[in-house]
Amino acid sequence: MDDAIRDKLMDVSTATLCTALFKRGLHNQFIQDVRPVAPKTKNMVGPAFTLRYIPAREDLNKITVFENPEHPQRAAIEQCPEGAVHVIDCRKDAKAASAGSILVSRLMMRGCAGIVTDGGFRDSPEIGGLDIPAYHSRPSAPTNLTRHQAIDINVPIGCGDVPVFPGDIIVGDQEGVVVIPAEIAGEIAEEAVNMTAFEDFVSERVLAGETIIGLYPATKAETRDKFDAWRKQNGR
Repeated sequence: MDDAIRDKLMDVSTATLCTALFKRGLHNQFIQDVRPVAPKTKNMVGPAFTLRYIPAREDLNKITVFENPEHPQRAAIEQCPEGAVHVIDCRKDAKAASAGSILVSRLMMRGCAGIVTDGGFRDSPEIGGLDIPAYHSRPSAPTNLTRHQAIDINVPIGCGDVPVFPGDIIVGDQEGVVVIPAEIAGEIAEEAVNMTAFEDFVSERVLAGETIIGLYPATKAETRDKFDAWRKQNGR
């Protein structure tokens, strides 16, 4: 992933990114019902590396399957590239865990940027204490084998009702996770930086008692002039 794009996406919100995507006709990019296991001080940013689960079939999903080094869940942890976000399609089912603290710890030690599932994690207190962003729907103690069978690595998936293709850019903040198509990530990042500057300017004016009419959106030339002056003054 381009470092300049990554740096820009580190400092913008998922809400702002959703607006930039909406302007391009993309309405369904925010992963539904997924939230941080624990707050982090910086955004999660990286290209998607995916894992797909299907419903478990009991004769194929015994505890002994983990002895196979090519088991898709284990293999995905070891193959997720440095700087990537591991995104899991768990069919929005948190009745059994997508992963636990040991696997997430391994991702952290390998330099991965984060992990997202539309299911749940076991060991969520331990995961929350790790230095890696993690997002799920809710805590879940049972092992994934009781309900889920890992089946495909790095293929297109659905996560929280959002299509995720390998290499899509994943951004997470304290509200949730948004998916940016890789081919427009640069222009979305640039627009989001500019939007963030404008929204910071607007917030200052509103907190100073100014009306939003003509300010947000900036329908008055006077507002645009004040914003240009504000950007120069603040180096934004």
